Amino acid sequence: MRSKLTLGVAAFAVLALTACGGPAGTTSSEAPEESGDGGGTASGEHPYGLEVVESPEFEEGTTMAAFAEAGSITIGTKFDQPLFGLVGPDGAPEGFDVAVGSLIAAELGIPFDGIEWEETVSANRETFIQNGNVDMVVATYTINDARKEAVDFAGPYYEAGQALMVAAGNPEGITGPEDLAGQPVCSVEGSTPAAHIVDEYDATLVPTDAYSNCLDPLRNGQVVAVTTDNVILAGFVDQNAGEFELVAEGETFTAEPYGIGIEKGDDEFRTFINDTLEAAYEDGRMASLWEQTAGTVLPTPEFPTPDRY
Repeated sequence: MRSKLTLGVAAFAVLALTACGGPAGTTSSEAPEESGDGGGTASGEHPYGLEVVESPEFEEGTTMAAFAEAGSITIGTKFDQPLFGLVGPDGAPEGFDVAVGSLIAAELGIPFDGIEWEETVSANRETFIQNGNVDMVVATYTINDARKEAVDFAGPYYEAGQALMVAAGNPEGITGPEDLAGQPVCSVEGSTPAAHIVDEYDATLVPTDAYSNCLDPLRNGQVVAVTTDNVILAGFVDQNAGEFELVAEGETFTAEPYGIGIEKGDDEFRTFINDTLEAAYEDGRMASLWEQTAGTVLPTPEFPTPDRY
């Protein structure tokens, strides 16, 4: 079993002692006990209102059994994505991806304060999974064939689409990706949107390692647009009122199915996650998680059927 699991019991003990969170990159998600407002688990309430399964039973030797026994899990997510994975005031990330990760953990019998959140950017997601830095990745992670060579995916649990964000007032008059040939456009190096805007539309990529690092270049006119998934850009527009806008009201020009990345070949764990997602669609938990997070800005979508490849 991977290294994170062998350290699981010790990690959980450390998390219990560091209830107020750690530094960005490796942080406990437990809120201060005196909060009493459902923002943490010290009061016994899950921050997203999920019920944690008590003493779940799994076949011996499975990944699920190891997690349940350890009582902890390490989940990779982004720390700079409004609505999906953004570090909150207590130092722990929050958003739809965080909520989905905590859903999987809850079905494994792991409370929210048993999750260790590891900052995971676009360029290191496969590496983190392969090296055992994380046990799974929930980080606006588009499923594609190239990535399936390195890791496995459960889901998709949401389908986004690539869009464009420009400065408020759209000073360059950009109407779509066709207007970006030869123009400087910011996106994250190694991401699907970065490759697509260069390969299909001949834009000049101004690369970075995190989408939040594209905001100042757009403010300063160093780039004419930022491109990534519509939901990520909508979060930046909402977070920076009056500074940015979406081209064509966020019209998308690709399909980006978000999946949960896990170690390649762990078919039992992938099946378990897919079963959990489908159950959450049917009983309304997924819609509730969306409405508490990304749904504060975006309409509730029709969630996709997991691809059980």
